[in-house]
Amino acid sequence: MSSLLSTETDDFIDWWQHAVFYQIYPRSFKDSNGDGIGDLQGIISKLPYLAETGITATWLSPIFQSPMVDFGYDISDYRSIQSEYGSMSDFEQLVHTATTLGIKIVLDFVPNHSSDQHEWFKKSVAKEPGYEDFYIWSDGKLDEDGKRQPPNNWQSVFYGSAWEWNEEREQYYLHQFTKEQPDLNFRNAAVVQAMDDVMLYWLQKGVAGFRIDAVNHLFESETLADEPLSGKSTDPLSYDYTRHIYTKDLPEVLDMVQHWRQLLDDYTAKHPAGGARIMMTEAYAGLRELADYYEDANGVRGSHLPFNFNFISNVNGESDARDFVYNVEKWLVYMPRGHAANWVMGNHDNPRVATRFGADSVDAMNMLLMTLPGVAVTYNGEELGMEDNKEISWEETVDPPARNAGELDFQKVSRDPARTPFQWSSARNAGFSDAARTWLPVNPNYVQLNLKSQQLAKKSHYKVYKLLIELRKLPVLRRGRFSIEPLSRAVFAIKRSLKDYNTLVTIINVSDKEQIVNLTDFINRPQQLIVAVAGVDSTYEPGDYSNRNGSQQLLLPPNAGIILWEQDAIMSAQRRQLVKQLIKSFNVVLVALLIYNLWRHKWTKVNFN
Repeated sequence: MSSLLSTETDDFIDWWQHAVFYQIYPRSFKDSNGDGIGDLQGIISKLPYLAETGITATWLSPIFQSPMVDFGYDISDYRSIQSEYGSMSDFEQLVHTATTLGIKIVLDFVPNHSSDQHEWFKKSVAKEPGYEDFYIWSDGKLDEDGKRQPPNNWQSVFYGSAWEWNEEREQYYLHQFTKEQPDLNFRNAAVVQAMDDVMLYWLQKGVAGFRIDAVNHLFESETLADEPLSGKSTDPLSYDYTRHIYTKDLPEVLDMVQHWRQLLDDYTAKHPAGGARIMMTEAYAGLRELADYYEDANGVRGSHLPFNFNFISNVNGESDARDFVYNVEKWLVYMPRGHAANWVMGNHDNPRVATRFGADSVDAMNMLLMTLPGVAVTYNGEELGMEDNKEISWEETVDPPARNAGELDFQKVSRDPARTPFQWSSARNAGFSDAARTWLPVNPNYVQLNLKSQQLAKKSHYKVYKLLIELRKLPVLRRGRFSIEPLSRAVFAIKRSLKDYNTLVTIINVSDKEQIVNLTDFINRPQQLIVAVAGVDSTYEPGDYSNRNGSQQLLLPPNAGIILWEQDAIMSAQRRQLVKQLIKSFNVVLVALLIYNLWRHKWTKVNFN
């Protein structure tokens, strides 16, 4: 199918539409003061690394003041920096340094809930005027034995009832996540205004936008009716026990997203120098709902980038080529015309790419991510092929869902393995920290798998990743037409083409067996393909002809990818312009010769008397 991102002549009009967004998990990125916890100064010290890699935009997981029950997603002050991470002056330095290096900063914004330590919640508990309905409160109900029970069967995403009794107020409050994360009441105009003010505060600090967490949880049914059973679980405390028709994806969510889009657009119009201020939204929702986040049926725009989790939720190491093609095409089918696609390959809530797909798939998955049309999102460490640390013990586990699951089942749900410290070098604690103990244990494989080693190696995942970012600057990847096809159950191919530019072809083997690939039916002249990017285990080098042995077939190792140039007869735009200039110059010479010839053989014989 063809991409509908743009015409073949119009380039992207703003900075974000073809960016690589690099997610930083601050707690695990770089520790500057030896306390075992990453911080803002640590991030500042590594901004040159991001710039050198080619990153132009990064979004930071929450850095606001928090008791850290859910490691920043329980915010006690939306206008302060968590002291473990630094100060407001550190943040201002971060924005300034990033701007100097050409890097945009996007903040993780958590509007669905606050911490129970937030002043808003304390005032709501006390029923202070103006705060009585800042959160979702209910009296609950009495069972047959006269015992107090929650108002309905709603569950927390993190297991257990979504309701917690507050002794002081003598009511239940709703928490869709931990009990320390009470849900705010977005049906209250004062809450909406408070959140608008928070966004404006950080926009004035120079951020380029927000990644909005758990956006589809913002509204709940006012009836507080029981949700229907799903049939997926027999445990009434499991989140899978019911279908969440009253607590997720309510129509009012879209109204709020559109409200925030208008706020961001208005701010951009008043302050155009920084480019568009954008909104990325996190919602594990259906394609129809996510398409409406882009733009509804009436053409009202919402999220710039509703996160596309197809590569996280719908494919894995067992998927075949058809699964990958289907999940790419269905996003582009549902995405409204004129918007930028986006592809999230990993994040802090899910196992890493090397763990989900296999360590030998890292280069292929990054090739896929970087040659698709639109925006690419990379979780820190994926450029190295970092792997989950599965050796984290129960005693070392800190993730709330894992702690709730108990010692027997914590490893099934823990997000800690994907959140371990960044592996900078083979030095102590992977160069992340000088502390005796880090907040999560470093993956023991850091001795071999680290950035410094990959920078020094002849071939490495990092060098492939860096080359891919450089490749994305080409017009054919910025605005070229797009097609994708399964060549077999094991192999699929992507083609990017643009008038006056050489076609680019990405071929990926998602099987655990070597594959012989015949590209005759996919491109016109397979014998004229030159390697642009090859993985670390490939026998090909950039610049090699794919048919170096005289064969029309390409040999792909297991779980490998390769990117090829199609050296066809179409001349580049520069060459065409040069030829036009030569032809024009040649025509001038011909005319001059003609005039000279006429002058010599005719005009000299004319009698002017």
